[in-house]
Amino acid sequence: MAGSTWRRSVLAAGVIGAAVMAAVDEIVFHQLLGWHHFYDRSTLSVGLLSDGLLHAAELLALVGGFFWFADLRRRGALLPRAAWGGFLLGAGAFQLFDGVVDHKVLRLHQIRYGVHLLPYDVVWNFSGAVLLLAGAAVVWRARRRPRPGGRP
Repeated sequence: MAGSTWRRSVLAAGVIGAAVMAAVDEIVFHQLLGWHHFYDRSTLSVGLLSDGLLHAAELLALVGGFFWFADLRRRGALLPRAAWGGFLLGAGAFQLFDGVVDHKVLRLHQIRYGVHLLPYDVVWNFSGAVLLLAGAAVVWRARRRPRPGGRP
C-alpha cells in the first residue's frame, strides 16, 4: 500500500508538472515570443490549430492531474515529498521529450528560426535534464526517508 501511495503521489504530480511545462512552452514560446507553433511544417492556420490542440490537451491534463492530486490529499494518501519530485519529473520529461522528439526526431518545429540552433537546443535540453534529475533526486529521497507518522 505504501508503494502504491508513493507511486500515485509521484504520478499525479507528474501529470501536473508536464501540463505546467506545456503551458509555459505554449504561452511563452508560442504566444508571447512567437518563436514557433506546435506544428510548423504547414500553413500558419495549421500552426495555430496545433497550438490550440496542445493547449486543450495541456488544460485537460492539468485539470485531471489536480483532481487526482486532490483525491489523494482528501484520502490522506498524498505524500508531499514524492509529489514535489513527481512535479519536477513531469516538467523535465515534457521538456526533454519536446526538445528531443518534437524538435529533432519528428521535426515538428524548432525552438526558433533564423538563428544558430545549437545554443538554444543545449539550453532547452539541459534545462529539461536538470528538472528531470532534480525530480529523480527528490523522488529517491522521498522513497528512502519515512514521513512523520512512520509511513514512507
